[in-house]
Amino acid sequence: MTRTEIAALIVQRLKANEPHIRTQFATQNYFVIDDLLPEAFAHSIYHSFPDPSTMMLRKSLRELKYVTSQMNKYAPLLEEVVYAFQDPRVVDAVSEITQLKQVEADAKLYAGGISLMGPGHYLHPHLDNSHDMERQRYRILNLLYYTSPDWNVENGGNLELWPNGTKAEPHTIHSKFNRLLVIGTNRNSWHSVSKVRANRNRTCVSNYYFSKVSPDGVDYFHVTSFRGRPEEPVRGLLLRGDAALRSLIRRIAPTGLWRTKHYYKKGK
Repeated sequence: MTRTEIAALIVQRLKANEPHIRTQFATQNYFVIDDLLPEAFAHSIYHSFPDPSTMMLRKSLRELKYVTSQMNKYAPLLEEVVYAFQDPRVVDAVSEITQLKQVEADAKLYAGGISLMGPGHYLHPHLDNSHDMERQRYRILNLLYYTSPDWNVENGGNLELWPNGTKAEPHTIHSKFNRLLVIGTNRNSWHSVSKVRANRNRTCVSNYYFSKVSPDGVDYFHVTSFRGRPEEPVRGLLLRGDAALRSLIRRIAPTGLWRTKHYYKKGK
């Protein structure tokens, strides 16, 4: 299928679930849709994922996972799926559901594309960078489409929301096969991914949406800021220091001292 055909299927599922997911987002700052795409097609997406050795490994105290935005290096199907979520019909449908204003997709796939988490991989509690690469638009939505068949919640690799802060218990959202998860990103949307405990890979297609309008009506800026899990106080202190240092750098150099590699470099 082409991205246009995939987008039509996504819009159909969004419209079919609109009353429920509109309420879910309004009350919980996220919504989920299961069985987003035909099952056989969803399996094809999973089998199109590349060998992780061809992806970029992000390894630090903050995270451990494989990512890439350079979609022209991989199976064409993956690029079609990624950009299906940027079809104006999909963007408009999500905007209507979330009631967010001036919602825009991101053709550069800044921090988007595909990700793969293997055994032992994790993503610690964090707030996403508040803006796009040029610091012109607010990052307002994170769209995650999970593609690992028969992925049980016990396998780990599940998204965790921390609505009461990182010292409280998180709310776990199962990274279920063929599930779309859309979460709002703002000044308080702390989230993480639990450690993968299965001896297999958890795969995901991801997109961010942006807007020139602040999601809560207040002007703000922050770098991606990590925290430790409640049972890791020492790591938590180190990550707080890391976030403070990077925030200081951004005050001195608003666009940063180095350019991220996690975006789609067209023509390369």
